Amino acid sequence: MLVIFQLALFALIAVSFLLVVGVPVVLATPDGWIDNKRTVFSGIGLWFLLVFAVGILNSFVV
Repeated sequence: MLVIFQLALFALIAVSFLLVVGVPVVLATPDGWIDNKRTVFSGIGLWFLLVFAVGILNSFVV
């Protein structure tokens, strides 16, 4: 269970980093928001899913 928790936490950190770097780049490019709106919302949805997954897995690890 500890390995699953660590992988979920690593995925959360990786997705967070990608969103922190990627969203401003998308918003700064011309027509970037129009072209990449679906990708940004998918990344945010994945981030929320990982936040809840890490929270649930944390109760099993501790």
